[in-house]
Amino acid sequence: MLAAAAPAARAQTALLNVSYDPTRELYRDINAAFAEDWRAKTGETVTVRASHGGSGAQARTVIDGVDADVVTLGIPSDIDAIARLTGKIPTNWQGRLANASLPYTSTVVFLVRKGNPKAVRDWGDLVKPDVKVITPNPKTSAGGRWNFLAAWGYAYNQDKDAGRAEAFVGQVYKNVPVLDTGARGSTVTFAQRGLGDVLPTWENEAFLVLDEFGADKFDIVVPPTSIHAEPPVALVDGNVDRKGTRKQAEAYLAFLYTDAAQGIFAKHHYRPLRREAAAKADLDLLPEIKLFRIEDLQGTWDDIQKKNFDNGGLFDRLSRAGR
Repeated sequence: MLAAAAPAARAQTALLNVSYDPTRELYRDINAAFAEDWRAKTGETVTVRASHGGSGAQARTVIDGVDADVVTLGIPSDIDAIARLTGKIPTNWQGRLANASLPYTSTVVFLVRKGNPKAVRDWGDLVKPDVKVITPNPKTSAGGRWNFLAAWGYAYNQDKDAGRAEAFVGQVYKNVPVLDTGARGSTVTFAQRGLGDVLPTWENEAFLVLDEFGADKFDIVVPPTSIHAEPPVALVDGNVDRKGTRKQAEAYLAFLYTDAAQGIFAKHHYRPLRREAAAKADLDLLPEIKLFRIEDLQGTWDDIQKKNFDNGGLFDRLSRAGR
């Protein structure tokens, strides 16, 4: 009789989103908004846990067995690696969601000390002999790879000479005193530890430093051109089917394309797909920049990864040469 009289317990589900370094604050808001939306629609309580780290390192944890329901990583090649090495994600994963599974985009800007004492205005300034550049390791960090590719693309677009572009990137990395494993680590190195003169970084990280450490200590410099950074998302089929969480995980990824989520992306200084879903004040902080896509210059992500970041690629060759 007591059991019959007790109210029926609502179903509860837990999801794990394995994400990259700079999205900690973003997904805190996204996860809460999704849980509220899902509960209102279904009566079910969904708890979304997020794991953060360098994107390449995060991909490796999923390859090694972490039971992510979804991955929201910093660069397409990291999801390609999970698909290729585990079979838990289909190789055509980019075609399963709108805009090639890219619910938002970003780009790379420069964070400098207040007053910009080293007069950093564009990518070419990163090779000045007195400019120390703080950037994460492209072997483990998507932010590090976007920075690397942005520098290469800037130089290549000057005269379409790949050899000169490689030499330019080598000069940039000679000015890098330390390589952290993730983008957030580089942010701490620059803003908290006080190392370096310029931090090429995601837009959201630059604004986060202003908010947390003070706009009186740093300036954001927007270069005339930069890279069109595309952080992708994907369902980890092999895990959700085993755990019985496919319905909720698919709904979570679909939620990223809603007006509510698009507004949250802009609030956290990412570039939403639909500008009309975002507050004007948030959009005003994301200026128009001439952006290039690295695929247009180097081909597929398989080609980009192998050429630049696989063992024996350009980054390794530059490292052996003493950066």
